[in-house]
Amino acid sequence: MGGTSQPRVVVITGASAGVGRATAREFARRGARIGLLARGRAGLAGAAGDVSGLGGVALPLSVDVADADAVDQAAERIERELGPIDVWVNNATVTVFAPVAEVTAEEFRRVTEVTYLGYVYGTLAALRRMRSRNRGAIVQVGSALAYRGIPLQSAYCAAKHAIQGFNDSLRAELIHDGSAVRVTMVQLPALNTPQFEWTRSRMERAAQPVPPIYQPEVAAEAIVHAADHDRREWHVGAMTTAVIVGNKLLPGLGDAYLAHTGYESQLRDRPRDPAAPDNLFEAADEDVDFGAHGAFDDRAHRFCPLTWFSRNRAGVALAGLAGLAGLAALALRGRSPSNAPVTPAFANGRR
Repeated sequence: MGGTSQPRVVVITGASAGVGRATAREFARRGARIGLLARGRAGLAGAAGDVSGLGGVALPLSVDVADADAVDQAAERIERELGPIDVWVNNATVTVFAPVAEVTAEEFRRVTEVTYLGYVYGTLAALRRMRSRNRGAIVQVGSALAYRGIPLQSAYCAAKHAIQGFNDSLRAELIHDGSAVRVTMVQLPALNTPQFEWTRSRMERAAQPVPPIYQPEVAAEAIVHAADHDRREWHVGAMTTAVIVGNKLLPGLGDAYLAHTGYESQLRDRPRDPAAPDNLFEAADEDVDFGAHGAFDDRAHRFCPLTWFSRNRAGVALAGLAGLAGLAALALRGRSPSNAPVTPAFANGRR
């Protein structure tokens, strides 16, 4: 797909801020035509301006991904105005930051409708169009929390776990059908996005991502790469891999560790602002464009060596093999007869 001569048509949900915003910019640098789906008017306008300024074509659409019909109608309009959809990125999310006992049934329902069912509805809209053409890529933006639940984020963790199971089922069905439509999931680490500025919270202190923190561009580069390269799953950040593997090997130890550290690591050393925006039921960026970054620029990493290695492992392996071959050639050359020490003639009884 990355080698096609025509600009790709890409759909990104949750495109107005955070990872979605950074991903839109990354695709725009490649000249993509992008359907931007989100709720907030100001955020969408900002994202559309970014895309146009970077050489892409933007179609911003105000859509609540919890509305299946609205998502499908948006897909129809995107295909009508931009062309057949090549890549669909499911990314929209909301959450509630609180202990389980303090989250209401209505709040659990809303998080599930957006953060899980929004992915299902986006996937269904993409499949309706991609399967008949037998091509396309669907990228599910996940998290290390798709494998390991943590305190204070039960609704979000449950939704990410659900996406993981849904995606596994879908992948197996596509393989069964011999379909060329690809699905992949990109599991992300803690990121510096506006999520922590507008998440509904019942904690007295302000929320923060669990360090180490990465800039959203690290995630965006991985998402764009995943759209072009066929791999079952991608991990971004060393901590993501550590959490996923650690939970498989020692889940009980994870329970005990998070019981001890899970609250404090997610809370800042300042009170939560009770007047802060709340995007659970209404868009927080309707009148204010928050952009891609949150409040943690001074603590966020722009580069992850492990993620770079994962994306470039074939080239690294070839370079390693070439290096080994070179060392082997040098070793053989050192042992060749032409390089053997010369024996003096008198050593054999002659002068």
